[in-house]
Amino acid sequence: MEMQMALDLQLVQVIESVIEEEARLVVTGIGKSGIIAQKWVATFNSTGQKAVFMHAADAIHGDLGMIEPTDWVVCISKSGESPEIRYLLPLILAMGNKLVAVTAMPDSYLGRMAHFVLHTPVVREACPNNLAPTTSTTLQLAMGDALAICLMEQRHFGSDDFARFHPGGALGKKLTQKVEDMMVNGDALKISVNTSFAQIVSAISSGRVGAVVVVEEHLIVGIITDGDVRRAIERSVDVHNILASDIMNRNPEKINEKSMAVEAFRAMEAKSITQLVVVNESDHFKGVIHLHDLLREGIF
Repeated sequence: MEMQMALDLQLVQVIESVIEEEARLVVTGIGKSGIIAQKWVATFNSTGQKAVFMHAADAIHGDLGMIEPTDWVVCISKSGESPEIRYLLPLILAMGNKLVAVTAMPDSYLGRMAHFVLHTPVVREACPNNLAPTTSTTLQLAMGDALAICLMEQRHFGSDDFARFHPGGALGKKLTQKVEDMMVNGDALKISVNTSFAQIVSAISSGRVGAVVVVEEHLIVGIITDGDVRRAIERSVDVHNILASDIMNRNPEKINEKSMAVEAFRAMEAKSITQLVVVNESDHFKGVIHLHDLLREGIF
C-alpha cells in the first residue's frame, strides 16, 4: 500500500486561523469519509478543539441549522465530486463560513471551492480492485490526527486538560486517580516495634495487603510482609520470642498520598514489589497501596 500525505503551509494556516478565531469545526462527509469525519470530531472534542459532525446528506434536510456564523466547515471527500458535496458547498459558502477541503483531488469541485485544501494524495487504494476506500480513508484519518495534535501543541493542551475530558474508564483512572483514593487506610495496618509474632501474623491476615507497617509516633520505622514472616519460619527460629523489630525491613519503599496511582504502579513494577507505604507531606504513615488494587482498577 503506497501512501503519502501533504503537510504544507495550508495546514499551518488552518491551525493558526482556527486558534486565533476560536472557531468551532463542523466536520462533514458522506459514506466512508463521513465515518472518518465522526472520528475527527471525537478526537477534536477530547483534545480541546470544539467540533460537531454534520452528515453531508442530512445537511440539506435541516442539519445546516447547526452551523454557527463563526464555525469553520471541514469537508472530507476523496474525489471532491460526490453529488451530495456538490449540492452542499454553495449553501455553506452562501452562509459566509470558512471551508476547508480534505481531498485527494485538489483540482476537484471541492478543492476549487474551499478556502483551504488539506491534500491527501492517493496513488492507489489498498483494495485489490483499487476501488474500496482503504488507503484514502487511512490518509484522511492521519490528517485529522495530525491536525488535532498540532492544535493541542499550540494550545499547550496537557495531561491535566486531557483528564478533564476523560474521567471514565481505565484511561480516566490513570489520569485522575491518586494514591490516597486507592490506598488501604493505615489504622488497621499499624503495629509497634514490640508487637509479637502471633500478633503480626494476625494483623497481616486481616489487613488484606500482605503487610503491616511498624510505626513509632506517626513515623515509619519498618515494614513486615508475609514474605518476611515465611522467611522467619524457614530459618527455624523460635517465633514465640520474635518481635516486630527483629524481622522488619527498616527501609520500606514509600510514596506520597498525593502522587498519581499510576506512579505507584510504576514504582512497584520497577522494584518488583507488591505494596508501597503511603505517607503525607510530613512523612507520617497514612496507609498502604497494593498492586492488586491497581490492577483491578486498570491502572497499568
